[in-house]
Amino acid sequence: METTLAAAPTAPADTTTETRPGRWIEHWDPEDAGFWQSTGRAIARRNLTFSIFAEFLGFCVWALWSVVVPLLPSAGFSLTLNQQFWLIAVPSLVGATIRIPYTFAVPMFGGRNWTVISSLLLLLPASALAVVMTRPETSFTVLLLCAALAGFGGGNFASSMTNISFFFPEAEKGKALGLNAAGGNLGTGIVQMVVPAVIAIGAGVHLERAGLIFIPLALLSAVAAWRFMDNLSGIKADYRSFALATRNPHTWIISFLYIGTFGSFIGYAGAFPTLLKTQFPSAPLGLAFLGALIGALTRPLGGIIADRLGGARVTIASFAILTVGALAAVQGLQAKSFPLFFVAFLVLFTGAGIGNGATYRMIPAVFRAGISPSELPLARKAAAGCIGIAGAVGAYGGFFIPRGFAMAKDSYGSLVPALYVFVAAYVLMAVTTYAVYQRRGAALASETI
Repeated sequence: METTLAAAPTAPADTTTETRPGRWIEHWDPEDAGFWQSTGRAIARRNLTFSIFAEFLGFCVWALWSVVVPLLPSAGFSLTLNQQFWLIAVPSLVGATIRIPYTFAVPMFGGRNWTVISSLLLLLPASALAVVMTRPETSFTVLLLCAALAGFGGGNFASSMTNISFFFPEAEKGKALGLNAAGGNLGTGIVQMVVPAVIAIGAGVHLERAGLIFIPLALLSAVAAWRFMDNLSGIKADYRSFALATRNPHTWIISFLYIGTFGSFIGYAGAFPTLLKTQFPSAPLGLAFLGALIGALTRPLGGIIADRLGGARVTIASFAILTVGALAAVQGLQAKSFPLFFVAFLVLFTGAGIGNGATYRMIPAVFRAGISPSELPLARKAAAGCIGIAGAVGAYGGFFIPRGFAMAKDSYGSLVPALYVFVAAYVLMAVTTYAVYQRRGAALASETI
């Protein structure tokens, strides 16, 4: 999420920072070269480091139920496949919904203070998971409420990206935000790699450990943020940027496309372990983390390629990759071939990761296209609002994909119809991207989108 908030006017820059109790920095001007070189860069990088850690933990907690759900039946929980997919989908639903409120929490409480609060909020889903995993008699309703708490982790992305955007000058903001986003996305793959090993240590399977290990980590994140991060004075919620973005049709077009890219990443990441467990029971479940890891690592690659070729072209290519991956997954299911199904999902994650970077790259280009220099500040505000909205809307894909699989299984006894629906969506998204941003004669065809 780019800057969705506005900094209030400041006095002429100097090379020092004035602070008041609570680690509030009164004056911050990263665009002043002298201030940035002598003071600003070191402070900004310190805040970025601990922001990445907090966001990483947020994504880990957000994805926790994707790890434990496939193991619930073996731990004594009696759940239908439809109920299992509900437990996977609900964290994404909650995480997507709270992303915009989390954005506005930064100017309200301060970036450092909100990082402390949001880290402590992770104690709720971690503790709830640890408690219910020891009680197989827990009702599905209670399990669903506990899974919903994991959505707190999904909101961390929005507040973290907003906060960090204030610390860096425009020339370095893209790299800083890219590192922040990548650090968060990696949490999904890492939690799927590490937690299965932790819960299997010793005799039996100890699902409660999936929550317990994040209690000290959340506390560590809160303490580190309290000790080493800073609040910036003079920033305020810029509701105008969101209002401008909502009135621009490109905001909703790009949000639609982002459901297909980021929504696919978070949706497939949540569902993949359960799909492997239910469709190929003898397959090594420990390999599931590779999908989310590939999706996270290819996100910056998508941005780099988009810088060279244009975001729209690479976004279209990503939907082509997603289409190929989904069709190959259909063949894997029909042939009952684990290797084909597994490779197909790695292709899906690759397409989603590349598409994440490319679609985000489109936003500033779209809002900058065809405007005069005098209109540029307003365009930047609208682009910032679009980034916030698209980040929230796109996350709903993490709800739609698991629910799509559940509905297909319930109605047709197979996951194949869901994959065909996803293919149709990817084709529609690719056609939309081409028609609006690449087709000869389109209003923005002459621009490098």
